[in-house]
Amino acid sequence: MADKMEVDAVNGEKEAETVGPAPDLPPERVIINNFGLIRQAVNAFDSRFTLRALRSTSTLRKSDNFAEAILQGIRTAFPKPNIGPRKVLEDMLPDSVKSAQHQQNGVASGGKEKDGGDDQQLPEIWAYLGVLVQVYLYDAKEYEDGASFSTNFVEKIRSWNRRTLDPIGAKAYFYYSLFHEQLLPLPPSKQSPVIEIRPKLLAALRSAVLRKDNDTQAAVTVLLLRNYISTADITQADLLVAQTQFPNNATNNQVCRYLYYLGRIRAIQLSYTQAHEHLESATRKSPTNGPAVGFYQQATKLLIVVELLMGDIPDRSLFRQPSLETALYPYFKLVQAVRVGDLQAFLKCVGVNEGQFRKDGTYTLILRLRQNVIKTGVRMLSLSYSRISLRDICTRLSIPSEESAEYITAKAIRDGVIEASLDHANGHLVTTPQRDAYSTTEPSEAFHARISALLGMRDECVMSMRYPMDKHKQEIQEAAKARERERELAKEIVEGEGDVGDDDDGGFEGM
Repeated sequence: MADKMEVDAVNGEKEAETVGPAPDLPPERVIINNFGLIRQAVNAFDSRFTLRALRSTSTLRKSDNFAEAILQGIRTAFPKPNIGPRKVLEDMLPDSVKSAQHQQNGVASGGKEKDGGDDQQLPEIWAYLGVLVQVYLYDAKEYEDGASFSTNFVEKIRSWNRRTLDPIGAKAYFYYSLFHEQLLPLPPSKQSPVIEIRPKLLAALRSAVLRKDNDTQAAVTVLLLRNYISTADITQADLLVAQTQFPNNATNNQVCRYLYYLGRIRAIQLSYTQAHEHLESATRKSPTNGPAVGFYQQATKLLIVVELLMGDIPDRSLFRQPSLETALYPYFKLVQAVRVGDLQAFLKCVGVNEGQFRKDGTYTLILRLRQNVIKTGVRMLSLSYSRISLRDICTRLSIPSEESAEYITAKAIRDGVIEASLDHANGHLVTTPQRDAYSTTEPSEAFHARISALLGMRDECVMSMRYPMDKHKQEIQEAAKARERERELAKEIVEGEGDVGDDDDGGFEGM
């Protein structure tokens, strides 16, 4: 889950390219090369080098000898076998890996010569190796050991209070939360271990705000929202959103997650308009392919349900996207049932796909759609008939009694779903002739909403641009040098004119 940042210095980018890991290198060589990137991040106080090292984690964890590569990196950074930092990390690796003699002496000696003694003293290198150990334990499903190690690991990182550790600390808290989510009893049980880690996450959030650690602040805020939602503590999640401020310069990945959880909270609170706005922003910012396609699918599923609850029907082209076609098939059937107002088809779709809807966390929201399906059916009937009896509405929409049909149609009229009136004496629904949509403000409001979304995206792109540090000072120095050169040039011109004038006078007198 490494975050991607823009390059802010041409020289720094070239330097990173020369030190960055090549894709054809063995994993232990990649880890050792990342030590150089972390050292540059510390020396230049530039976190993008650390992020470049963290981005290689997704490739490293796919290798067959990931544990052996981590062990080689630990022994390269800490050659002495009995020191504390090395022992803490090695104890988390399997005994079979530690006892095996598969280390490459050439790689180890080359790493020592390159990194030297200074890197061995950097807490950033030890913390980076600790994150790799977390990743290994999570992939190996060693959740108990991972939770125990991560508890002490995040406390150690927090005690250092180094800004060059911020990206690594955010990563450490992420896995710290994931490990506890896998411990029994699982959420949404109120005895789940995720409830026990909330004080530590809140303390980390408080420290991050005071230290202006934007990476950890964004990551921990998202983890707390995820924690509260997993146990259905929506009120606490809403209070967290109200009393905290999400960093404006947070990475795109964290912004997408924050908007997704915020949209889920608002949907549960029946604030469908706000939920739709947040979820739409999350899907627009999210990558549509690659490893992040799962998040894009999940956010789109929730967005579809929210649109249906608002009374809108998603565009059919959405279900034809290659990355969404298979995942959204149950929701496609759901949309078809809601679009035509077929209550029987809706109940059948919910019954068949109940397991999938529960897994996606949308089941309770989908159950709210029953009234929407009936309202849609009433709207379809109002468009087809200028006058229809309540008994016929009961027959077509499978409503048990005429009194229920009258109540539903009256509520639809009050909510503005249909434009009609009820003839209570005769038991009829009389439809009011439709107005021309272009005579209303609806088209201009839709056009305004699209323009606002595009302008907001443009403003966010401008704000996310990064520039070299102290660039304005460099421009001031260059301007001062330019003025100095102009003064020197003007002085030379004046002196040259004086010399030319003396020569001319002498020549004229001689003639």
